[in-house]
Amino acid sequence: MRTRDLPKFESDGLTLAYESAGDGPPVLCIHGFASSGKVNWIDTGWVETLTTAGYRAITLDNRGHGASDKPYDPEQYYPRDMAQDAVALLDHLGIERAAVLGYSMGARIAAFMAFEHEERVACAIFGGMGMNLINGLSDGNDIISGLLAPSLDGLTHPTARQFRIFAEHTGADREALAACMETSRQPMARADVRRINVPVLVAVGEADVMAGAPEPLAEMLPQGEAFTIPKRDHMRATGDKAFKTAALAFLGRTFAVDS
Repeated sequence: MRTRDLPKFESDGLTLAYESAGDGPPVLCIHGFASSGKVNWIDTGWVETLTTAGYRAITLDNRGHGASDKPYDPEQYYPRDMAQDAVALLDHLGIERAAVLGYSMGARIAAFMAFEHEERVACAIFGGMGMNLINGLSDGNDIISGLLAPSLDGLTHPTARQFRIFAEHTGADREALAACMETSRQPMARADVRRINVPVLVAVGEADVMAGAPEPLAEMLPQGEAFTIPKRDHMRATGDKAFKTAALAFLGRTFAVDS
């Protein structure tokens, strides 16, 4: 859990935290459920990877997470609202367009951002999110129950246990996370996915049973391409070297650093 002060900005009446490192074309990194900018992007080496490649890496703590405000009202966690937070951060930093790198819930937020704010998104990477962008998350209610349970004792659902352990490890506010899980998993309509008209890389771990298949989603996107992260499940794909290599290659084609 963070102890240092982070820069803040305002969005939708909430105070949210972010960090920025490096210079060059901006890449906005949106973390997954129960994580934070630090856990998802700094600790896994993504910020170092992006800045070394000549990009500016901007990490956002989503509402309900990290050092940002944590409302307990589920109505405040729809992906459309969190996508607006991401746009508000770009406004705060004076950035007109950025590449958007999202993982899991962050990829869902990135999808809504690319659909509703296309002019702000140069390209997008949907990590850990395949067809479940459309189909939704079947384990959501089990995860909520696991987060709100008195303890780990008696929790047998594997995904619920996994997220409860992760939340405790990161020192997260479990009540805020439970509220977030209720609405942040809102599926995106197929028709809307087909209208995301920016280049998108869909990257999913080979052993990821939570994300859904990447290829059908990539085929549905007008400028989509799929990448399978070898031998990785949902949790362990996040900082994978092959994922980073594929992401940098994709950025090089769609949002290149000026030589």
